[in-house]
Amino acid sequence: MDPLIETLAASDPAQMMRSGRWIYAAVSGGHVLGIALLIGAIASLDLRLIGLWPTVPVPDLARVLVPVAAIGLTLAIVTGLLLFLAGPADYLQMRLFLLKLTLIACGTGHAVWFHSTNSFARPGVALWRVGLPSLLIWLAVLICGRMLAFVD
Repeated sequence: MDPLIETLAASDPAQMMRSGRWIYAAVSGGHVLGIALLIGAIASLDLRLIGLWPTVPVPDLARVLVPVAAIGLTLAIVTGLLLFLAGPADYLQMRLFLLKLTLIACGTGHAVWFHSTNSFARPGVALWRVGLPSLLIWLAVLICGRMLAFVD
């Protein structure tokens, strides 16, 4: 895996991320925007699944918020990969970073499973059992990502 890390670190995008102050800042801003779209949409939907806003039908809310969350996730992943290139070896040594990646995979898998089964359209499904774990996973991703700035 070391040759792969070295190749990534030596790539043109990695060099650009390390040397381009404004590029790094723009990519970082894009990452924050992606996170805001993702967490904002997911948290809103999950809070409804948990039981808040009972007058708003879940399928209607999902129809609006799921595409926003998908755009946010895509933007966060693309910009996150670029940020990762600035120091791949350093990031891969951080357990918190690996935990964040694991949680992102869990949260994404949970969302894909939930939406592929169309669970919110079936009567009698305890939607809070889906919303609460999702909310907790994505909040944990957010916390892990923020704490990365404070880990040596």
